[in-house]
Parts: sequence; C-alpha cells; structure tokens
Amino acid sequence: MSKKLFFLTALSAFSTNVFAAQTVNVYTEEFFGSDWGPGGEVKAAFEKHYPQCEIHYTVFNESSTLLNRIRLEKNKLKADVVLGLENSQFEAAEKTGLFTETGVDLSKLDLPEKWQNPLFVPYEFGQFSFIYDKTKLSNPPKSLRELVERQDLKVIYQDPRTSSMGRGFVVWMNSVFNADQITQAWQTLAKHTLTVGKGWTETYGAFLKGEGDLVFSHSTSPIYHLLKEQKDQYAATQFAEGALYQYEAVAKVAGKQNACADNFIQFIFTPEAQKIITPKNVMLSSISAEIEPHFDALKASQKGSKTLDSRDASDANIKNWISTWQAALAQ
Repeated sequence: MSKKLFFLTALSAFSTNVFAAQTVNVYTEEFFGSDWGPGGEVKAAFEKHYPQCEIHYTVFNESSTLLNRIRLEKNKLKADVVLGLENSQFEAAEKTGLFTETGVDLSKLDLPEKWQNPLFVPYEFGQFSFIYDKTKLSNPPKSLRELVERQDLKVIYQDPRTSSMGRGFVVWMNSVFNADQITQAWQTLAKHTLTVGKGWTETYGAFLKGEGDLVFSHSTSPIYHLLKEQKDQYAATQFAEGALYQYEAVAKVAGKQNACADNFIQFIFTPEAQKIITPKNVMLSSISAEIEPHFDALKASQKGSKTLDSRDASDANIKNWISTWQAALAQ
C-alpha cells in the first residue's frame, strides 16, 4: 500500500470515527413514539439542530409496560432517557435508583403546582375530566359525587390495573371519597358503568361509537375534535370538588455519559418541541410560551381552578386503592 493510500485510508477511518453521530436511546410509550405521535417530528427537529446526535426510540404500548421494562433491565438499562412515565409511577421509578437529575431549570416550568422533583420533569400535563356530547347530554354532572350517584348516566372509564388513566381515576375517587365511603361509591358507580376498558384508546373509541354518556379522559379532548374534525359538540366536565392532573415526564438515566442525551432533554422544553408535542398528544404545555391558541386558552382558564390534594397517592396507597376497587366490584 502506498503511503498516500495508507494516509487516505487512515484519514477516512478517523473521520468516520470523529463524525459518527452519538446515539440517544429513548424509552417511551406509544402516545409519544408511535407513527402518529410527536416523536418522529421531535427527532427530526432535534437532529437538525444537533447533527452530531441521533435519536433512537424504543416504544412500549403503555407507561406501565415501560416501567416494567425499566425494573426488568435494572442496572443493564439500555436507555439514556425515559420519556412518558406519569406521576402515579414516579415513586416506583425512583425506588429503582436508576435515575439522576435531568438538569432542567424547574423555575421555568409553568404548571398548576410548583414543581420540585428534579428526577421526573413534566413535558406535558392534562387535567382529568369526563368527556360528553352536548347534543346528547344536556345536563352533565357538576361534581364527581353527582356522577357516581346518577343512575341515568352510562359511564366509561379505564382499568387501573392496565391503564395510567385508570390509575388516575382511582386517585381522583380516593381524593374525593373518604376511606369509609369509597367501597360504597365504587359499588354505586358500578351499577351504571357501561365499560371498564383496558386502555384509553379502547374506551374513547367506544364512546365515539355512541356507547355511553361520558368517558374518562383529559379536558383537552374536545380541542382535538374541534381542530382535527371541525366538531364542536364535545365538552369536558368541570367538577365542584376540584381538579386532578396527570403529568408525563422526562427522566435521565444515571451513569450515562451522553452529551446528546442532555441536549435532547433540554430540547424537549423548548417552544419548538412543545409546538410539536402539544397538539399531537392533545395535552397542555409545561412551559410558559405561546404554543397553540386553543391549548393556551384552556391552560389559562384552568389556572384558577381548585386543585385536589393528591399527596396521599403513594405507590403503596394506589395499590391498596386498586385492591379496594377490585373487591368492591366483585361484591
């Protein structure tokens, strides 16, 4: 081999090594990483800003499946970033000891409450609500207690054993009903519950087919119908007891020296990324910026809402509450 050819071959190998993109392995759930989610557009936008970085998603069908994979892999966790765990899972995820602080400036967040957890930082949030069709239901319930009591309403919600939404509903019920009331409340609700579905997609689809009067979802759902379908007949309940929120977060896996992962986490909280995520996921932005007029207006209107205290929603309590739900429905 000539000296010139040897030099060019060595230079080529050196260049390939230097300029090869650094991969960021992101574990996420389908609402973010699927073909119809915001993940693809976020990846493209991020890689345009950081051409030395490459995002690779591993997508799980539900956040509970995502959490189970994290527990299974333990210290061999392949992810650099985990995106999509929600607040009822933070305690269990933290107990794994696999996460470190994200580096996100928490003071820049714009949320219904002051955020203090540096390990799990919300990139979006939504207020729990029941969705109904105004053309079919003219007198929606004005409180959760009324929803439970009214036998004329056919209700759909998600199974808390398989759905993060279902767990959210269990937390909401236990935030409103005392321990000595909750079993009776579940039994009363069961008398006019049409479906307890495996997940949100299944239950919301049943509602849109005309099954049931109200379905458990987020207060943002009517915006989807308005913007995507030009339908304005859907509305979200506002209950007198107060609001409860679901937060979906970004988390950084400890022990990974990956500058691109740090850049990706910071990018998620930019207006550019949030303008992709908010309308795609039909949730509210976690930062203070103009994202989309309909979502911005809803977020502003909810700022004065009464918020329920969910501090009792520990991992152990949620498991006990689900057991109580199961026992009540079995009676």
